[in-house]
Amino acid sequence: MCELLGFSSETPADVREYLNLFYSHSARHPHGWGLMRENNGRTEIIKEPVCALQSSVIGEIVSETEPQTLMLAHIRLATVGAIKYDNCHPYTGIDASGRRWTLIHNGTIYSGTELMKYLSVQSGDTDSERIFLYLLDEINSAIIQNGAPLSIAQRCEIADKLAVTLSPRNKLNFMISDGELLYVHKNMSDTLSYKKLENGLIFATSPLDNEDWQPFPMTQMHAFKDGKRVFAGTNHKHKFIPTLEYITALDAMNI
Repeated sequence: MCELLGFSSETPADVREYLNLFYSHSARHPHGWGLMRENNGRTEIIKEPVCALQSSVIGEIVSETEPQTLMLAHIRLATVGAIKYDNCHPYTGIDASGRRWTLIHNGTIYSGTELMKYLSVQSGDTDSERIFLYLLDEINSAIIQNGAPLSIAQRCEIADKLAVTLSPRNKLNFMISDGELLYVHKNMSDTLSYKKLENGLIFATSPLDNEDWQPFPMTQMHAFKDGKRVFAGTNHKHKFIPTLEYITALDAMNI
């Protein structure tokens, strides 16, 4: 599948060591890499449809990454969609109030009709992009109904609804940034952990060192601001349990 990395902190912190450790996993996730970072006061999205270990630019990009307070990174193993730029994560867009949303996803959508209408409008052909388009539509509908930008509580409720709606029978590990909050969700065991840092939290599909990583809670979306949890969503209990076909497919890809 894919691997995710997320970071939320009260004060800017040097994350370059974690980025290098994360991208070192790309030999087993060779079909693209991506990064959302803060650069000179603005959000920057960088991605390539190549193995991070073979990229001619990633070394310089990581080395010049300034201390961060909110960051996402992704490495891709293609299971749905071709190997091309439009299928690389993160997916990003601006809502009707001017707020930028960015999503990375690890998993596969097997059931549910909510995403089908995006097949004809998406740029690539991944289910992850369809999740993002669905999220952005839900955000924009709420903004129109609200007649104003959404509060933290309203944004958290929409992200929680996404987790509850799309989790049944699907693998739905995601991280979402709205430029202020980091929303994190997992529904498959042993696929996401976190570690407390001095002024924040770092999240990763697989622990990146031998220090004190803890399992992220199952089947419940949590939102973080400045490295602190500000919202705990519905415990929907829709745990994804791999089928024999799923395990066989992963074995075939040597995962």
